Amino acid sequence: MIEKYKEYSLLFKALSDPNRLMIVDMLSCGELCACVILEKFNITQPTLSHHMKNLCDSEIVKSRKEGKWMYYSLNEKTILSFKNLLDDLTTHKESCICFENQCFEKITNNCC
Repeated sequence: MIEKYKEYSLLFKALSDPNRLMIVDMLSCGELCACVILEKFNITQPTLSHHMKNLCDSEIVKSRKEGKWMYYSLNEKTILSFKNLLDDLTTHKESCICFENQCFEKITNNCC
């Protein structure tokens, strides 16, 4: 089960930077060239490349090269999975980690 949470943490890590969150917000409007994204930030091209690598490695963002330009878009499959993850993490369910090893009784009774 811990593997699932490790995988989840990679998504949160990729989104833990304000610039990366703003980039995701920009990409919610559709595919953008790296040059357009760069215009919105007071950062260097290598810094943008670092942010985009994090977003692409986590599969939140897809990239494609056209000539000398890189274009980025949201990976809808990962975005949907992330939405489902947030719902899963914040919804009471019997598959919750608190039901493992009778931990739920301790939690509900505020007992350590």
